Amino acid sequence: MMKKIYIPLLTVGLALMVSCGKENKEVVSNEPVILVKVSNIAANNNGEFITASGKIEAENSANISTRMMGYVTKVHVKVGQKVAARQLLVSINNTELQAKKAQVDAAVLQAAATFNNAKKDFERFTALFSQQSASQKELDDMTSRYQMAKAGLEGSKQMRNEVMAQFSYSNIIAPFSGEVTSTFVKEGDMANPGMPLVSIEGASHLQVTAMVSESDITLIKNGMDVKILVKSTNQELTGKVIEVSGSARNTGGQYLVKVNLNATGSKVLSGMFVNVQFPLVSKKQTAAISSSKVIVPESVLVHQGQLTGIYTIGHGNTAILRWLRTGKTYGNQVEILSGLSTGEQYIVSAEGKLYNGVQVKID
Repeated sequence: MMKKIYIPLLTVGLALMVSCGKENKEVVSNEPVILVKVSNIAANNNGEFITASGKIEAENSANISTRMMGYVTKVHVKVGQKVAARQLLVSINNTELQAKKAQVDAAVLQAAATFNNAKKDFERFTALFSQQSASQKELDDMTSRYQMAKAGLEGSKQMRNEVMAQFSYSNIIAPFSGEVTSTFVKEGDMANPGMPLVSIEGASHLQVTAMVSESDITLIKNGMDVKILVKSTNQELTGKVIEVSGSARNTGGQYLVKVNLNATGSKVLSGMFVNVQFPLVSKKQTAAISSSKVIVPESVLVHQGQLTGIYTIGHGNTAILRWLRTGKTYGNQVEILSGLSTGEQYIVSAEGKLYNGVQVKID
């Protein structure tokens, strides 16, 4: 007779759990492995140039204003319009000037008539005095009258010149050839002394203004040939340093350097941001730049908002996104201040979309 064997339910449940656990361990991920190319971080030991950010601007630029108060009667130009030197830009109501001009014209006519009469009397009494037909007192009186009339006429003419000069402040003209970049008033607005009306820039001559740190400013000299990389168009230009500021008092610790562009194209416009590369020509200058900088290509960086990172190789051949703190830009290379060390590997390119933790295979 067979004995019945009773297996507790708890024992059966544990067996099932162990069995399932073994099966789960055998599950293989179906996620594809991304083929990547990597590069090693190396210290930058050449230091061939230093880089500073800057902006293109017109060599000639001006905010045109007036010295008189009055209503704007007409704005003759629009933003973006090319203008020639002495071309009319803005007209301001000059009714009061017209009335004042009429008054001074009348004063000039009156002073001229008085002067002509005094001159005739002076000449007549001079002739009579030579013939001993007039006294010295009469000649002195005529001489004084003549000189006073002459001074009065000259004063009236100067008053008219003053009024005529004010007409130039009612008809605003371009001081040089260029392009209108802004208009600050419209017809009917009140123009006040010193208030800008129109802004123009001379488009024929462009220059770059760059801000250089105090650690690099001593390496930059007047007449130095430089390279300029336009950020928006990736266009490379050449230029020459024409001005190096010796003070950073009003520029927040940065020194202003101006570079004259040798040649520009139609794609280069005032206001564009650039990187200026100042070459280091001697070993002494090169030694002044740290030889232990970590440099990576700008193309390998990942930007998420205000954060900058780079993909590296983690344990188990997985892609790890590591956040960095970047420094200066050297052409298409970026200095890494923290987050990477010399000798570490980073992903240069991938045959698929990278994300944090994805399996990768080094090509």
